[in-house]
This record gives sequence, structure tokens and C-alpha cells, in this order.
Amino acid sequence: MKAATITLAAVAALATALPVLAAEQGTTGVVTGINRLNGTVAIKRVQNGTVGANAPAAAEEYKVKDNAMIEEVHAGDRVTFSTSDGTGTKTIIKLDRMK
Repeated sequence: MKAATITLAAVAALATALPVLAAEQGTTGVVTGINRLNGTVAIKRVQNGTVGANAPAAAEEYKVKDNAMIEEVHAGDRVTFSTSDGTGTKTIIKLDRMK
């Protein structure tokens, strides 16, 4: 009985921590489109390393946490971004334009 309680507590802890663990940190990409009315941005990820670097990557559309984040970026800008998938849609929680 005690083992079942410990197992259940561990599963509950993992379930609450999973969205935090799923957040991507410091992903690099190129902005391919911005929709300021809907608060979305399309970003094509940049491949790291040499394996698969020549494979074309499709742009993904993300919702932004705050519309002020997309005021400083334009199509063609290289950016680093962090996302969260907690609400079922990919949301950018941090967006920085690279110089």
C-alpha cells in the first residue's frame, strides 16, 4: 500500500512538471511571417550541426504571449525563442532578435 502511494505521488509530480520540462530553451530560427492582428509569428528553425543541415525545414506558426514581443522583429530576422506548450497551442514566451 505504501509503495502504491509513493508511485502515485511520483506520477502526480511528473504530471505537474511536464509542461515546464517541455518548454524549449534557446531555439534559433528565422522569422518567415508575422500576423500582428492575431498575435502569431511563423518561424523556420535553423538546424544545428551538420547532420540534416541541408534538409528543408517547414516554418511553424506560434502564438506569442505578449504582442509587444513581435513589434521589434520583421520577416527575415534571425531570432532565439523559447516556447511553452501548456495550453495545447505552441506559445512563444521569450523572443529575442539576434544582431
